[in-house]
Amino acid sequence: MHVLSAPLGRLSLSAILCALGTGVQAQAPAQSQPASAAALPTVTITGNPLGATELIAPASVLTGSELVLDTQATLGETLGALPGVSSTYFGPNASRPVIRGMDGDRLKLLANGASLTDVSGLSYDHAVSADPLTVERIEVLRGPAALQYGGNALGGVVNLIDNRITSQALFDAQGGVAGKAQMTTATGNREQSGAVLLEAGNDRYTLHADVMSRHTQDVAAPTALACRGGFANRICNSASQAWGGALGGTLHFDQGYLGASVATQSNLYGSVADEAVQIDMRSNRYAIEGEVGGLSGLLRSVKAQFTQTDYRHAEIENGSVGTVFASKGSDLRLQARHADLLTPWGQVQGVVGAQLEEVNFSADGAEAFAPSSKTRQSALFAHEELPQAWGRLSAGARVERVGVNSSGGANQNANNFKLGEREFTPISYALGALWKVAPAWSLSSNLSWSARAPRDYELFALGKHLATQAYERGNDQLGVERSTNLDVGAQWRSGASHAKLNVFVNQFSNYISLQATGQNQNNLPEYLYTPVQARFVGAEASGQQRLLDAGHQVDLSWRWDTVRADNLDTAQALPRIAPMRLGATLIWSAGPWQSRLGVDQWAAQDRVPASDKPSEGYTLWHAASTYKTRIAQSPAFWFARLDNLGNALAYSATSILTQTLPGHVPLPGRSLKVGLQVQF
Repeated sequence: MHVLSAPLGRLSLSAILCALGTGVQAQAPAQSQPASAAALPTVTITGNPLGATELIAPASVLTGSELVLDTQATLGETLGALPGVSSTYFGPNASRPVIRGMDGDRLKLLANGASLTDVSGLSYDHAVSADPLTVERIEVLRGPAALQYGGNALGGVVNLIDNRITSQALFDAQGGVAGKAQMTTATGNREQSGAVLLEAGNDRYTLHADVMSRHTQDVAAPTALACRGGFANRICNSASQAWGGALGGTLHFDQGYLGASVATQSNLYGSVADEAVQIDMRSNRYAIEGEVGGLSGLLRSVKAQFTQTDYRHAEIENGSVGTVFASKGSDLRLQARHADLLTPWGQVQGVVGAQLEEVNFSADGAEAFAPSSKTRQSALFAHEELPQAWGRLSAGARVERVGVNSSGGANQNANNFKLGEREFTPISYALGALWKVAPAWSLSSNLSWSARAPRDYELFALGKHLATQAYERGNDQLGVERSTNLDVGAQWRSGASHAKLNVFVNQFSNYISLQATGQNQNNLPEYLYTPVQARFVGAEASGQQRLLDAGHQVDLSWRWDTVRADNLDTAQALPRIAPMRLGATLIWSAGPWQSRLGVDQWAAQDRVPASDKPSEGYTLWHAASTYKTRIAQSPAFWFARLDNLGNALAYSATSILTQTLPGHVPLPGRSLKVGLQVQF
């Protein structure tokens, strides 16, 4: 994982990151001054409930200046440069991550460790209900170690961490105020965006407020594209307007905390698949969280989280509201760290927990291809670790009970939807090991047997899905999706240089795949959710090498990933798999200055199903410069980034649009983004 640090003045952000649900003891600052040269270690929370400094699971972290530079309007594009991560790219406003070839409901999106309830996994044109501008840190956990979050986290977990509920006091008894403000503009989409975060309190309470706004116009394209009866070097109907905000408050006790927050997010954006359609997405999220530590007896700490989300996604065509998708979900998670257990092999450390989740989904309109439904999930889980002189062993298990009920709908297909309820009992297990073979070297392995209950739309969908240009039919006879998964990794670190490599395989006995039936319905090809045998095999590597250190530093950062996914029943490739990618960035640093020049080479993707079109390879250059200074005694960070330096014409192999609208929605053209972030 990336090892990052933050100034002492940023402990108001970092301290809560170290303690949110992990049992890690983070020290709060004694004062609220924002300026200090001291550095703090960064601890990954996701998949790390016991607070170990080295993870068995492959993980990446984006925070600080790296997150500021990489932030895009969507979560998928923000994370797209990480090894093993690509995006669904339904234009510049709707993009979810794809990890190791898996997307949709094989990825778990979290906010502060709790489920991020929206319907972005239902369709590629649905945006994620969180904006990277208001996020302090993003953690990405890959592979089988994501087990504790459920079978639908097989591909990985993305955890968005903000500062709305603070697990540690940020100020001393005399109190204080801190915050930050950021302003950004860009040429490619004429973006104007900004965010402000404020925190105030003392050693007994903390108050938090944040607000963000982003306005963009149609995104620049490297070639002329058809739009509104003419042609322009713009991606038609790709403009957007987004805003959001949150309030939070926390009470701090000697051995714990109790906090609550309310957040709202709104995003009005055009659908690049239809120039007459706009999408109005709104989400309100409410959270309560608390933890009590320092207990004696069997349990040493207990943490509880409850979140509720009201989500609405309206598709507006020629000014009139058409189909409306809505969901109301709640998530209750209880987690306790137990006392260490003495065994002949050493002290076993661990956490046990329970989770209850319920989502009520509805779709109303002519393009509602899935029925109204209710999904209930209850789960018990455990994660245990055995530290050893040579490293660490881990084991985990999760048992779920999932009920999916279809109640039809109010649209034109209401009488055709199948009604009824299916119940499933997925059981998953995982084993892991970390071996420190030398001071600079460590090896890791993760083996899991994972089970995922099918989603409501996989069971009961029936209708035209315009985002995929298909007539989708659910399969109410689907069983639990099962897979065996192995990940083996190696890490090396020496001073400022480091490298890591992971190789993985996922073998599915009944991978739920959307397969063409060869029939047509309503002038669209019919697709049926079908269980098939499938295998994903791949590797990812990344590192940084210090080339020069003589008053200034020169580093070479590099990354490489590849994945092969096969439908073993048909001996064909699975669709929308990212091709091999190789990237490198030269980084020059001197005092407060840093400059970068990088390139990413994507290979052609010709391993596609017989019904799909291959995609060509492409090369994207990028450059960036940053400068750290002070404005009115406050730390300030100036940044500039130039994307697609050569204005290359490229199409994403992982985007459904490359198949359904070939040549219509390329990746964005050349764009210069400049901005300023000030802490106070």
